Amino acid sequence: MTHATTDTTAGPTTAPAATADGGRRRISARVRILLWLLLVMAVALASVATTTRSILLRETENRISGLLAQETGEFSAFQKQGVDPGTGRGFTDPTRLLDVFLQRQYADPDEELLGLVGRADGAPAQRIQPRDIPVAVPLHRDEDARRRIFDSPDRTGTLDRPSGGDVRWAKVPIARPGGEAEAAFVVAFHPGREQQRVNDVFRVLLAISGVALLVTTGIGWVVAGRILLPVRLVRTAAAEITEQDLTRRIPVRGRDDVAALAETFNAMLDRLERAFAAQREFVDDAGHELRTPITIVRGHLEVMGDDPAEREETVRLVTDELDRMSRIVEDLLLLAKAERPDFVTPEPVQLAELTADVYVKARTLGERDWQLAGTADLEVRLDPQRITQAMVQLAQNAVQHTTPGQTIRIGSRADGTRVELYVADSGPGVQPQDAEVIFERFRRGTARRGARGSGAGLGLSIVRAIAEAHGGRVRLHDTEGGGATFVLTLEEARP
Repeated sequence: MTHATTDTTAGPTTAPAATADGGRRRISARVRILLWLLLVMAVALASVATTTRSILLRETENRISGLLAQETGEFSAFQKQGVDPGTGRGFTDPTRLLDVFLQRQYADPDEELLGLVGRADGAPAQRIQPRDIPVAVPLHRDEDARRRIFDSPDRTGTLDRPSGGDVRWAKVPIARPGGEAEAAFVVAFHPGREQQRVNDVFRVLLAISGVALLVTTGIGWVVAGRILLPVRLVRTAAAEITEQDLTRRIPVRGRDDVAALAETFNAMLDRLERAFAAQREFVDDAGHELRTPITIVRGHLEVMGDDPAEREETVRLVTDELDRMSRIVEDLLLLAKAERPDFVTPEPVQLAELTADVYVKARTLGERDWQLAGTADLEVRLDPQRITQAMVQLAQNAVQHTTPGQTIRIGSRADGTRVELYVADSGPGVQPQDAEVIFERFRRGTARRGARGSGAGLGLSIVRAIAEAHGGRVRLHDTEGGGATFVLTLEEARP
């Protein structure tokens, strides 16, 4: 509709000023989600209500325009084709034309049909009194409005009357023959009640929208609470976690983003727990293993006399214990470094060449029957220094558990997408009860297979750490014919 009334009953809404206290106030995610939801819902519902009102007003405008066009069209057709019932011929008098036509018409509600005849000294005279309609000032009682319409050069328009309401009008001018004053047929429509019905529908939509917002508030509060429950659990768990207790985990429900957040938080707690456990283990192991050599050193120094031979023997024993302490500290630091991402630096390596180098270095560890069992001729990605360190450690372990002349085989092979490096000895083997514990820190087998070494029980732990840093593992199985075989299996070594 080209012209619509404006609802002036509602005054301007003033937003309340935001109050700020001295500190920073936090708004929970639940409240923020609810506020955004309500804002979006309010904008959407207001848009729907406003759009519906605009559509209804446009339809009303189109219907009024169609009604005006229909009435003026009927009059124009009657003017051209109508016959005066008194004479049986066409109309020559505009007043007679208006009288006959208006007598045959019945105005619709809110519609006025007027016949106006111009006068030289005032407002145009009406030829017929139309039916009363429920408006404050009908057009047939508004002399000034009739004159404005009659004098207007336009065929249709909207008359704005501050006291009587807007009027949509259309007219068909009639020229009197012989140069007499003109007349006009006028169709006037008062759109006030139609617009009021549209505004009533608009207010009903607003009321329904208000109820929908209240219902949405309740539902949104409950749903947001259920969705954000894992987030609150994460916050609660984070507040309760201490360095001494990292065992708390968040229950994971569902497969959405919030569940993924809970899983990520649990994975972070797993990493923290492992890091703190490694730190405590390092401190405990260092304190446990270093206590004995420190006690030995202190004891020998306290009883050391003035005899040069005795002093020389004491210095030798103390130096030996200090060397052992240094090795323990270096091994512990190496195991602690194994948790870092830069512990290994993979690079392209020829596996056959690396295996041969390990074989050459291991032959100096003791008089054994060293054999290069086989090599895999391919390029792999690994840290050659760390792998050499692990293989030499396995060879040293084999030397400690064999006697001179016994066979120790070193080799490598490819197994599908994996590569394996192994050290096999012909000693007494490993007892079944020792197979699971020998890779732990400061653990040795219950049955030693040779002369007891001076190690602290960290060698196989270092081997396992190097294998795991390469994405692999270390395995133990019996050697065919007797003995033990240690195998480094590297899952991610193939390029």
